[in-house]
Amino acid sequence: MSAARRPQPPTEFPPGATLPAVSAHAASSRAPAPEPAPPAGAPPRATPATATSGTATSGTATSDTAASAAAASDTAASSTAISGTTTSDTATSDTGASARTTPDPGSPGGAPTGRALRALPRGVRRDPLWRLLPLLEVRPRRVAAAIGLGTLTLVCAIGLAAVAAWLIARASQMPPVLTLSVAVVAVRAFGIGRGVLRYTERLASHDVALRGMAALRARVYAGLADAPGTPSVRRGDLLARLGADVDSVGDVVVRAVIPAGVALVTGAGSVLLLAAFLPAAGGALAVCLVLAGVVVPWLAARAAARTEAHGAAARGRVSGLALELLEEGTQLRVAGRFDDRAADLRAADRELDAVNDTSARISGLSAGLASLAQGLAVVAALALGIPAVAAGRLAPEELSVVVLTPLAVFETTSGLPAAAVQWHRSREAARRLLGLLDHGSGERVGETRPDLPGMSLDLTPGTVTVVTGPSGSGKTTLLMRSAGLLAEAPAGGAPGVLFVAEDGHVFGTTVLENLRVARGDAQEHEARAALRAVGLTPWLDALPDGLDTMLGTDATNVSGGERRRLLVARALLAPARALLVDEPAEHLDADAADDLVRLLAEHARRTRTAVVLATHRPVPPGLADHEIALAPGAGAAR
Repeated sequence: MSAARRPQPPTEFPPGATLPAVSAHAASSRAPAPEPAPPAGAPPRATPATATSGTATSGTATSDTAASAAAASDTAASSTAISGTTTSDTATSDTGASARTTPDPGSPGGAPTGRALRALPRGVRRDPLWRLLPLLEVRPRRVAAAIGLGTLTLVCAIGLAAVAAWLIARASQMPPVLTLSVAVVAVRAFGIGRGVLRYTERLASHDVALRGMAALRARVYAGLADAPGTPSVRRGDLLARLGADVDSVGDVVVRAVIPAGVALVTGAGSVLLLAAFLPAAGGALAVCLVLAGVVVPWLAARAAARTEAHGAAARGRVSGLALELLEEGTQLRVAGRFDDRAADLRAADRELDAVNDTSARISGLSAGLASLAQGLAVVAALALGIPAVAAGRLAPEELSVVVLTPLAVFETTSGLPAAAVQWHRSREAARRLLGLLDHGSGERVGETRPDLPGMSLDLTPGTVTVVTGPSGSGKTTLLMRSAGLLAEAPAGGAPGVLFVAEDGHVFGTTVLENLRVARGDAQEHEARAALRAVGLTPWLDALPDGLDTMLGTDATNVSGGERRRLLVARALLAPARALLVDEPAEHLDADAADDLVRLLAEHARRTRTAVVLATHRPVPPGLADHEIALAPGAGAAR
């Protein structure tokens, strides 16, 4: 079939020239022609994916957060669009399939803020935590259910204390047993209900938090893929942000919002309960609750504001240095820098310990002030209740209820200082996450790419196009723009076009799972055929567990040539109508490079897949249908 095609001589394009399309068909509107059946023993052919417009799916089932974080910076270069479905060549959580939504213009990294957030005051809208809260996709009814269950739990605790106090005081008067039967049953019901409701409240609140974390993590991955440039932070710091910081933002619901809601409802009900017996005691309880539930958390929040920023930065440094020592220890020893980096890690760990010690002192002081407020409430109840009993305005058994009930009521405020600290911790985590997504942040490095006005690629089924030129001439930019991966690409990208990056990510999982990144249902015989096609059968046979052999994170235990051929094998399995391969012959000797290029050309003819190769070396004669040579400085850097 290839003999019937006559290769065209390369065309030189001077700087600033417009690259004409070989045909008038748009890359995003062409449907692949019928495909002939591949011969026996050939590598698996790519088949068109079913169009599922508007859905974002993950290209792998890997759930390891560390692998996901390490691969996040490669996401933009690995994303592909296949038949209307946006597929990310990265590991994400299980909810990543439904988390990508239409970006809201004006928000950082395309993060949607929501109509409710835009209605808030300007100062609140600038708060990083408020800007990220909509990305948790928290449903109000789930939060209300958790608050309701938490309120019922504390109602049982307060009811248990109040009824038990009345029962003990009334039983001391030796009344008929039948007069105590209702109180006895109530004590049992409150005791059982407290434990059951606490368990259900924990289930409901953690369901809200875990759903929110999963949604936020997927949204952050999508934001990293869509935002221009790449993060400039260390990989370990990136891991901390995508792991611990996302968890901290999600914790704001279960550790701050829900406890505050429960305390507000339960505290108001408790004040009304005591006011029904003795209004003055209800007023005293309200004052002490304000002291324990408002003043003490405010003081804790002010102290936490000075430490949480340092704590978040210290955690990022510890993660970054630890990952550097683990992954690059050999290189650091060769360079004589291992001891210095280990000393830096110890210093960062001491700084983190100092922050944790400060946080512990804040927690201890808050707990002490809360206990003081509780004691004042009990003393005030005694001081007000005893004269009321002497005056006949309060029954003796009711005095025990007025005095002992505050001991249970302050359980509602015991978690509020920690909730205030958590709010600040979540705010700092949100600030660090926004640093990754915000286009104008100093933590993102903008990419300077050649400007190629009017240039496009024709992706006729079954054709092979070779783009040549020196480094910096715009080869990669042209391929990424044709795949719909750059900011100036049309909305929806280029359906069915797969960009195979030169530095595509290899995940820390098995060989088979790495190949399944391209197509999740790939079988073992298909994987072996793809590896055989790229010449990796001897390498596969030498592995201890074959396809089930674990690869190091980002292929640290694979040579450069083996990694390159593994990425090409993964591309052969992808259900794409066009493959855009950047530097397919990198890290290979001349003969192996020519064999790999011939394989891609044969794949194009056999499966009717358009193949575009960007390379700085000449390809074997007679393989390319079209060859485009970009001259040095083909466009002004933008």
